[in-house]
Amino acid sequence: MFLIYRIHGDLKEKIRELNQVLLDKYSQIFSKDREFLRDFIGKHIGPIDTMKKLDKKHLALYQARGGIVGVDGSTNTMGGAFPHFVQLFQGLAKSTLIEKDDIFMSDLYSPLFTEASTNPLEKDEEVQTAKRNKLLSDIELKVALESVKRHKPYGILMDGSLIRYNIYSADLWKQLRQTCEEEGILLVGVIKDIKTSTIGDMLKEVYPNLSINAYDRELLFGILDYGEIIYIRDQVSKKYEYDYSSVFMRSSQAPTVIGVDIIDSQKSHIEEMSRLVYTLTPENSRGVPLWLDLVDKEVQISDTIMEGLMEKYMDRGIYERFFISERVKRN
Repeated sequence: MFLIYRIHGDLKEKIRELNQVLLDKYSQIFSKDREFLRDFIGKHIGPIDTMKKLDKKHLALYQARGGIVGVDGSTNTMGGAFPHFVQLFQGLAKSTLIEKDDIFMSDLYSPLFTEASTNPLEKDEEVQTAKRNKLLSDIELKVALESVKRHKPYGILMDGSLIRYNIYSADLWKQLRQTCEEEGILLVGVIKDIKTSTIGDMLKEVYPNLSINAYDRELLFGILDYGEIIYIRDQVSKKYEYDYSSVFMRSSQAPTVIGVDIIDSQKSHIEEMSRLVYTLTPENSRGVPLWLDLVDKEVQISDTIMEGLMEKYMDRGIYERFFISERVKRN
């Protein structure tokens, strides 16, 4: 009991230290008032505007033109250390127009299942992460491509930044992008967890003495009003070199912002698609369009589902020998 209490006390102190480090790190920018940042953004990043939600007639027009498809992927892992684990992947494309025609695709990866398990470099965590990201990106792009063939939608909302497809699944991404451009299907990414640092980098460039190293999600917290949007100028966007245009927007009453990407050849539709995202997002939500939230829930591979699949379709002896870690056995 004494040991547990001592660890608990140590953890409390570590949390206090982390809190102080973050306060010190961001003190210069946190001390700036809201109007300073809004003015800076307007001058150096892009104009701040207020969106209007689309009316029912506009939404009905989208339905008449093929509807909107939401695309998301999910993964889960069971097992222990390399190579005794298995990862399941699932992708879903769901149309707002065509019911009962959801497109699911699945995949599986385990070092025990591939020749790559003989490669010692495979143990490297970065290699494993890259492989996971590729498989997840691949399956999302595959369901999106199949949806283009079957659903012929007006637009596709991908869950996450489009730039990751360039990085992890370049060939499939090129195929999807080219097909959407040829068929006039709008291709959009909705980013819940923004990881860019466009504003912070520009702050350091304009104010060299300002010590700041922050992501845009941190700097924009509470800065925009509900329904406001920042149209990021191409010359300051880090995604422009990858042929995307982007915006930041506050799509709900939550003080956080989300991002929206669109391929550059469809840049003229960025306002329209941003308004669509805004329209589909409940005011009192975490800022994610309801349709993508629904896709996310349906595609998730929960621990319960994964355990059920493994127990039902795998020999019990194999299952316990290779994929039940000692930690789980202790529990």
